[in-house]
Amino acid sequence: MSTTHWDAEYDVVVVGSGAGGMAAALTASIEGRRVLLVEKSDRIGGSTAVSGGAVWAPLNAQSDKVGHPDTFDKVWTYMQNTVGDAAPADMQRAYLRACAGMVDFFDKHTEVKLVARSYSPDYYPDREGAALGGRSLDPAMFDGRLLGPKFSELRDPLREFMVLGGMMITMTDAKHLLAVTRSFTSWREGMKLVMRYFSDRLRGYQRGTRLVLGNALAGRLFKSVLDRDIDYWLNASLGQLLLKDGRVNGVSLVRNGQRISVHARQGVIVATGGFPWSESLRNELYPQPTGPWSMSPQANRGEGITLAREVGAALGSGHVSPAFWAPVSILKKPDGTEVRYPHLVWDRAKPGLMAVNAAGQRFVNESTSYHEFVLGMYRSNKTVPSLPAFLVCDHDFMERWGVGLALPGGRPRDHLVRAGYLHQAPTLRALATEIGVDADGLAASTARFNRFAESGHDEDFGKGSTAYNRYLGDPEQQPNACLGKLQQGPFYAVKVYAGDIGTACGIHCNESAQALDLQGQPIPGLYMVGNDMHSVMGGEYPAPGITLGPALTFGWIAGRHAAHAAS
Repeated sequence: MSTTHWDAEYDVVVVGSGAGGMAAALTASIEGRRVLLVEKSDRIGGSTAVSGGAVWAPLNAQSDKVGHPDTFDKVWTYMQNTVGDAAPADMQRAYLRACAGMVDFFDKHTEVKLVARSYSPDYYPDREGAALGGRSLDPAMFDGRLLGPKFSELRDPLREFMVLGGMMITMTDAKHLLAVTRSFTSWREGMKLVMRYFSDRLRGYQRGTRLVLGNALAGRLFKSVLDRDIDYWLNASLGQLLLKDGRVNGVSLVRNGQRISVHARQGVIVATGGFPWSESLRNELYPQPTGPWSMSPQANRGEGITLAREVGAALGSGHVSPAFWAPVSILKKPDGTEVRYPHLVWDRAKPGLMAVNAAGQRFVNESTSYHEFVLGMYRSNKTVPSLPAFLVCDHDFMERWGVGLALPGGRPRDHLVRAGYLHQAPTLRALATEIGVDADGLAASTARFNRFAESGHDEDFGKGSTAYNRYLGDPEQQPNACLGKLQQGPFYAVKVYAGDIGTACGIHCNESAQALDLQGQPIPGLYMVGNDMHSVMGGEYPAPGITLGPALTFGWIAGRHAAHAAS
């Protein structure tokens, strides 16, 4: 469709306000172009705002300073040993060559400040080329008060990542809060957090303004958008990509019930967050069984990908997974709503937690990455029902660590039992009956697991055998930071599904983030970034931050390319 009547005109139109979209909008603006940022929902931030916020950007300038000097050859070797042929080599190289420059660009021109982790192993640290730190960065804590009244327009983080009804915490914060009665340092740090939070609430904020994780990244990007006075429209959904002479030169939007045509003289950058909530695309591209188990915002329904295909863009291929997986537990509330919890880094690696299938058998290294855990669920499900699976622990584990929405330290859990989220029984056999798994299998698995805990060596799946496993375990637990016994009743179980944190299958693009047609040629004026771009990781998950790293990097690349494209 083409149009000669425009309701508004800009140089670049960016659709979607996650990390990729805001990065593209900021870059095009910094390059001197007039930009419109469009968001379908009533909040800025997309999936980024509810994410863990890590950014994988190898070869960044901070790597040496935190004790992990790196080289292109080393990280390329690691990519070959993890991603391999699952993504085109030229796209992998383009990412590795650009991501450090992206970090420097945003550090210089915006409020986006990223801090390299001094210790954070890649997810497969036993493979050649892996690093134990330096490659993954976190957004610096951000003071949400700097957004002024616009703070209410920033998407809230997941409630499950907050405590006291609205206080964001990191893993380090959580460890301090759990140790406030055992350590003066933890008490001091915990009190700082709590006092800041209550100060915010007394000032009328609906949640804490100390932003961390992905909410800090989204907040920093949003602050930069505001500082540059970039136009942005909320509650404006993408209806069509508009064409003239084979070039995408605008968009048709639906805003406040009105259809609006917006001219994009130099390009349209699509960053609508992939398709995790599109039932049709999930059925087309996901393995079975699948369901509405994603942690992404429910507005991410694949419109960007669908409309790009309608104007001739090709869907990527060759990937090993269509999504970035995570085991997800689901609480069904009395009013019919559902609360989803992603079991990412807190509970699975701790000593004393065991995952089993319907046969009561273990099927995976519980300490492995969330992506690899779900792949293990699908592999096991080929022979034994493993979707859903169960995370099993005892009383001592529950009191110390908690599982999912069931919090540690004697906090109330009866409501979770009544809702069917948390299963509790005095014995393992009674628990097996409660959750419908084979009792003999569960008893045998537990006995074997307990023997491994004594020896410190998991002979079946290697729980605690890698630096990444131990990084998430309990260093006080010996001889293995990830292995502990299940022995003290009552026993507990939480059901987990094959959820995701976003999709990996998207539109095939070139190194400039231009959408490609079925013949592999660029579609002029059309760019795809974030989860709308086919994953440069090919659906593999080599390290923390491999979604936000490419989103920011190719958003930067797309913004620069569009800013200098011929109109």
